[in-house]
Amino acid sequence: MQKIRIPLAQQLARRAFATLERFLHVEAVSGFVLLIAALAALAWANSSLADSYDALWHTPLTFGVGSMVFSQSLHFWINDGLMTIFFLVVGMEIRREIHEGALASLRQATLPMAAAVGGVVVPALIYLAFAHAPQEQNGWAVPTATDIAFAVGVLALLGKSIPSNVRIFLLALAIIDDIIAVLIIAIFYSGGLDYAGFGVAIIGILLVVGLQKIGVGSAYAYVIPGAITWLGVLMTGAHPTLAGVVLGLMTPVRSAPMGERPVDAVKRFSNDLFGTAKAPEQDSSNLIDPLKRLRFAQREMVPPVVRVQSALHPWVAFVIMPLFALANAGVGLSGVDLSSEGPYHVMLAVTLALVLGKPLGIVGISWLMVRLGWCELPKGVTWSGITLIGLLAGIGFTMSIFIANLAFVDPGALGAAKLGILTGSLIAATVGLLWGAVSVRKAASPLNAS
Repeated sequence: MQKIRIPLAQQLARRAFATLERFLHVEAVSGFVLLIAALAALAWANSSLADSYDALWHTPLTFGVGSMVFSQSLHFWINDGLMTIFFLVVGMEIRREIHEGALASLRQATLPMAAAVGGVVVPALIYLAFAHAPQEQNGWAVPTATDIAFAVGVLALLGKSIPSNVRIFLLALAIIDDIIAVLIIAIFYSGGLDYAGFGVAIIGILLVVGLQKIGVGSAYAYVIPGAITWLGVLMTGAHPTLAGVVLGLMTPVRSAPMGERPVDAVKRFSNDLFGTAKAPEQDSSNLIDPLKRLRFAQREMVPPVVRVQSALHPWVAFVIMPLFALANAGVGLSGVDLSSEGPYHVMLAVTLALVLGKPLGIVGISWLMVRLGWCELPKGVTWSGITLIGLLAGIGFTMSIFIANLAFVDPGALGAAKLGILTGSLIAATVGLLWGAVSVRKAASPLNAS
């Protein structure tokens, strides 16, 4: 068989793209990009260009046709629009875990579920212990959330010496944490509901179900039904990003029925294609139909929930979340008056709740569940590992800032809350790294190895 020489430019481009793809799937990288975006926002908001920072995010962005025009600030389109895709991925992660992951069985899920509840309740109680005024207490849910990207990214920095089950436990806990956060947003931070919006949302959901029933597998076909669902949820007064969670939970976990296994279909359609291609004096247009069938079979080898989540992950990790950080982490320190009791209490309450409340709640409830004999630690996970998980769960960046935007109207309180989130998350990440490094070194010592 004669080899076809590939031009040098194409070879170099292929290697570059392959390296970039591997780089984008390193978990620590997405957390690092998120950190860079947050630091850039802080620097920008506290520089001589601070006015341009606020002006940019308040720039109106208009979409519409004819008299039907919808105009909102750039900040709205990031927080309420693009973050819907983030929540869509969250919904898909929850769906996958329920189907075949850590939440697939009650026995598997009980300990991380209990730990997650402890990691929500204890930080909320610590926050309320320091924030006394009614307007301050509205932020009780701010320190209850864990940032998956940051927490898993910091864990990845500790290397492969950390047992895989520690990472799985942290992921399961963070996903359950996200479920609780979504419920908190829906119940406590949605305005008075306009029930007419539910009708619009239901139309969007029915369109999604209809497309699924007739076997439409292209993700692009669901953009308009998804937009209708988003608009309906927005009209209800609930936060529109909840539409992303609903659509994520509806994403199929099984491939479309084909009458045979997708891998067998790929083999059969490949043989058909080769047979057609090798035919003497064959017409290239005859290859179109077998190629279509082959592409369909190849696509269905991976379930939709995995396929769509994998396609969206780089956009969420390296575009949407950094944009969110850039638009929301810019706290002007000169505008936060910590000499005033209100902002000071909010900042202190959020910081302590993340740094102390998360590990106390997670480790304490886990210990109680194991002590009572209701659960047991996963294989390879020690109490040192549970402590590491508790510390890293105190990194509450993305979801905490998101909830803070819903909880506080006063700019001073909102700025103090964001400052508390940034401070608490930084301390939690640093202490978690130190704890992980020490515990790993201790576990690897000859004395313990013997």
